[in-house]
Amino acid sequence: MKSVLLIGLGRFGRNLAEKLKELGHQVMAVDIREERVNDILGIVTDAQIGDSTSETFLRTLGVNNYDVCFVAIGEDFQSSLETTSLLKELGARKVVARASREVHRKFLLRNGADEVVYPAKQVADWAGLRYTTDHVLDFIALDEEYSIYELAVPAEWAGKTVGGMDIRRKYNLNILTLRGSDGRRMAVDSDTAFYEGQTMFVLGRWKDVQKCFHI
Repeated sequence: MKSVLLIGLGRFGRNLAEKLKELGHQVMAVDIREERVNDILGIVTDAQIGDSTSETFLRTLGVNNYDVCFVAIGEDFQSSLETTSLLKELGARKVVARASREVHRKFLLRNGADEVVYPAKQVADWAGLRYTTDHVLDFIALDEEYSIYELAVPAEWAGKTVGGMDIRRKYNLNILTLRGSDGRRMAVDSDTAFYEGQTMFVLGRWKDVQKCFHI
């Protein structure tokens, strides 16, 4: 369980609060709008109405005591930027800020954010890839270059082994695990055989996935 400071309780902030509760974390939620704070009280550990661009107010929260501080302000970038900068100045251990545009991401990183989430772009990337390719079922971006992809095992791979396909040497892709049609995951080695109906979790670059699976 971790202690979390969540600033900004719009749609993204509320969804994040619900997920944090599901994960069992302690959450202090903050928003300048009273109605949003009142609406979140049954979900989070505690909540306060306040202006996060005020250094005086942020000091009262003891931001350095939280394991992570989320800046989920979406509609006012100036406030998001000021809040992010102040949190870092006040000793916040880790600041994760929300961006709605690429230029915002760059400014947030330059002004104190340890990491930036970009919900609109991330969802668009996921949807575009998921629904326009035959093999890709899901993916998680690890950084700007590498991701973990869940891919359907091609029919022509059935009966062949991981070592026999050797996609690590040919395409710089690493098969992390396989999942059967029953949902069970299994470890892989060079002798593991592929079967129709399986999916595999592959670590690599998108351009290499395209080459390997002829996407």
